[in-house]
Amino acid sequence: MRRRKFITLLGGAAAAWPHAARAQQAAMPVIGLLGASSADLSAGPLRAIRQGLEETGYVEARNLAIEYRWAEGKNDRLPGLASDLVRRQVSVIVVPLSTPGALVAKSATTSIPVVFQVGSDPVAIGLVASLNRPGGNLTGVAVLNAGLGPKRLELLRELVPTATVIGCLLNPTSPVLAEATSRELEVAARSFGELRLHVLHASSERDFDAVFATLVQLRAGGLVIGPDALFTSRSAQLAALALRHAVPTVYQFQDFAAAGGLMSYGTSLADSYRQVGIYAGRILRGEKPADLPVQQATKVELVINLKTAKTLGITVPLSLLGRADEVIE
Repeated sequence: MRRRKFITLLGGAAAAWPHAARAQQAAMPVIGLLGASSADLSAGPLRAIRQGLEETGYVEARNLAIEYRWAEGKNDRLPGLASDLVRRQVSVIVVPLSTPGALVAKSATTSIPVVFQVGSDPVAIGLVASLNRPGGNLTGVAVLNAGLGPKRLELLRELVPTATVIGCLLNPTSPVLAEATSRELEVAARSFGELRLHVLHASSERDFDAVFATLVQLRAGGLVIGPDALFTSRSAQLAALALRHAVPTVYQFQDFAAAGGLMSYGTSLADSYRQVGIYAGRILRGEKPADLPVQQATKVELVINLKTAKTLGITVPLSLLGRADEVIE
């Protein structure tokens, strides 16, 4: 009898172990990551976000689960993905560098905390009530890129002063960013007198070839790429196309210039991704997004790819080289 009872108890314990493991996994907090891009194009940002989470005591697969939802560069997929995360009842929704994604997350939930990273003014676009006191269920990081479009146009003009036509690449599925950038650049272009700005649209990478074919047809002297997660995640592809079609191009992030683009002017992203992870971790520990001020990434960097300039037959003025934070040779 004692042997039979021991076997019964052992069998019961063995059956209970999987249940205990599942219960422990179920108790693990879950972050929902709403990505405008794709997993394979977001390795760097994800490393920085995980670093921030680790600094607050959370390590994926150890004491934290992350549910990933990727829009694959299609902003029209974001509402459905956000709704899925809300149904999943995740603990926090994280939206890396996507103004459309942040706006969609705000519309999707008023109860689940949201940590955003945007290149727009979060107060102006209605994400938060103020930077110091966000209120509601959203907070995050604002990357200083709003308003820098005219400066990028000015820098491009310094490199190609004879240009009479400059293209501007925007994503029409992100109207908040596209309309603001277009207005800023049109005003700036008028200040240069005879300079004509030609606005081009791309809502997926399938549109890129047509964009550059149009630029060649227009004999455009340069291109300013507007802020958008689609363009950021495909900066290497855009840099290669710009070089292949001999179109001097400026974008906002250093990765573009490092991949062979002519020039970048904007804020460094690595630390802002890390800050997103830190804020998500602090919220998991019990802090409220309403009490966490929106962080602002304010350091602006100018990077010039001198090798690309030489390939394009452009002589970079010494005055501009002297202002560069980094020169790639």
